[in-house]
Amino acid sequence: MPAPKKTVRRSLLVTTATLLSLSVTAPAALAAPTPSTSPTATPPAQMSLVGGARLGQPGTQVNLADGVPVLPKDLTARSWIVSDAESGDILAAHNAHWRLPPASTLKMLFADTVLPRFPKTTQHKVVPNDLAGMGVGSSVVGIKEGRTYTVHDLWLGVFLRSGNDAVHVLSAMNGGVAQTVKDMQDHADELQALDTHVVSPDGYDAPGQVSSAYDLTLFARSGLQKKDFRDYCSTVSAKFGSGEIRNTNRLLSGDTDVPVYQGIAGVKNGNTTNAGATFTGVAERGGRVLLVTVMNPEKHEHNEVYKETAKLFDWGFQAAGKVQPVGELVPPRSAAQSTATPGATASAGAAEKTGGSGSKPVASATAGGGSSGVGIALGVAGGLLVLLGGGAFLVNRRWPLPDLMRRRTRS
Repeated sequence: MPAPKKTVRRSLLVTTATLLSLSVTAPAALAAPTPSTSPTATPPAQMSLVGGARLGQPGTQVNLADGVPVLPKDLTARSWIVSDAESGDILAAHNAHWRLPPASTLKMLFADTVLPRFPKTTQHKVVPNDLAGMGVGSSVVGIKEGRTYTVHDLWLGVFLRSGNDAVHVLSAMNGGVAQTVKDMQDHADELQALDTHVVSPDGYDAPGQVSSAYDLTLFARSGLQKKDFRDYCSTVSAKFGSGEIRNTNRLLSGDTDVPVYQGIAGVKNGNTTNAGATFTGVAERGGRVLLVTVMNPEKHEHNEVYKETAKLFDWGFQAAGKVQPVGELVPPRSAAQSTATPGATASAGAAEKTGGSGSKPVASATAGGGSSGVGIALGVAGGLLVLLGGGAFLVNRRWPLPDLMRRRTRS
């Protein structure tokens, strides 16, 4: 089933004029809610060492030197990370492995796990049990019992309106919530996202449900390997039922106090009582693609999570190529084990994590599973040549990200 004609996607090479015009049309009624006040907490003295020893230390980690811009002032998030999406280099981080409630940013893991399993044209008639167990006050897209929806529509509901109802329907199709939680946990472990403990597929506050800025970045990076994931997370608005829905990612769709960020292309926002505001974004400038994750700003101003993310993006684009990395985004277990020499990258997953469920490696590779049908190579060796849709480009020595700039398409 083709995408609705009203669907609008944000290209990675959009012009500033187009971006600014969209910010004017963003309705204030869809503004992200102000996060609830929560007591100041202290990060653990020692956190996971996955990705590098410095990432296990509390506080800000950055290699400032001549020519490297100073980090932005007034950053209040409990945790954040700036990384190069293609090379995996972490340019700077703050409490990167602090295990915190993730809110709806956990839906990135849900999508990366479940999205490849159902063709977008698959239809499903919603029954009452499909919507059972949703948390009180859940964000919804408006799924109705007795109505039939395509998988494409359900994913629009997940990405644009963070609809827990759409998540529960897709989970029911996947064998139920319990099975989906298990699948997500297995996939998190395969990605070496060892800070993550999954309790609910939608990210709704639940005892023991945690992730980290590092892990959320891994989920985004893995999801962006899939064409459908990229298309959905960059969709600004789309027809849903008899109306239209608009993406609540304010760096993508804009708001009264937040302009659309130049070069933004997704990924996912979240907001709950325990988690506060959380966000992971991907943006491109000058041929460089960065990922930024921000968790729970202590400053409770309207759209603060997006404002701090934009500051970190600005810093990252200025610092890239000048600052020495403080760590790296590790590849999935299957990629590391198939390409690394004994005792090298594959051993990264053995780094100690603090608390949470145990990790269980799974055999299947995670990248290239998108519905586009184009295989994405999992490579660590330098100079790996990847063929994508007839075009070739050189990727970095670690785990390659598809050429987002060439592969943006309209369905």
